[in-house]
Amino acid sequence: MVANAILNRKSVRSYSDKPVEDKIIKEILTAGMMAPSWVNVQPWHFIVVKNQAVKDKLSIAANNQNQVKNASAVVCCVADMTAWEDDKFSKVMEKQGRNADVRNYILSNPVLNPSLLGEYETLLRTIEQMSYAIGYMTLRAEELVVGCCIVGAIANELTHNENNAATTVKELLGLNEKQILISLLTLGYEKEHIKTVKSRKDFDEVVSFEKLGEKYSV
Repeated sequence: MVANAILNRKSVRSYSDKPVEDKIIKEILTAGMMAPSWVNVQPWHFIVVKNQAVKDKLSIAANNQNQVKNASAVVCCVADMTAWEDDKFSKVMEKQGRNADVRNYILSNPVLNPSLLGEYETLLRTIEQMSYAIGYMTLRAEELVVGCCIVGAIANELTHNENNAATTVKELLGLNEKQILISLLTLGYEKEHIKTVKSRKDFDEVVSFEKLGEKYSV
């Protein structure tokens, strides 16, 4: 059940030598593909890395985090801002059966088409959409008893730390200037089960009713 996956999911950083099978990885990726996105634009691309030399370089770009190089596989989560380009965006809407008038309205409306506002705004909106897909993948991994960890501390355009490692990784992955590696999802079977206690803010601290600060009594 999804509810169980939500409650039990945790970040796993220590993996056994047992490889995660490709069919299992595909199930996890498919869950990410099923995530919702604005007008179904799906502005993401996922690159599966198993090559140890590449994982080592990814680890360096991720501040030498060991779970990156020790994972059975690493899913590179790429924000693909080219998905918002008029021709690609229009094709997505056309597949949905939206007529030319509706497509033109969406393409010309900055509320619905962030590319009209600039690259920064487009990147922000793309990352928002990608967060849903990454979340879906972590939950499916939990259901399949595969340990995973989201690694966002990585040298890239977002952290303004484009060191040699980040540049090398971008070249290795074949990314262009509009495709940005925003996070890694490491996958592997947990080496040793460690029971963890989730610490979260109280319900009333993060939930309000009708307006901020008004208690939602349920």
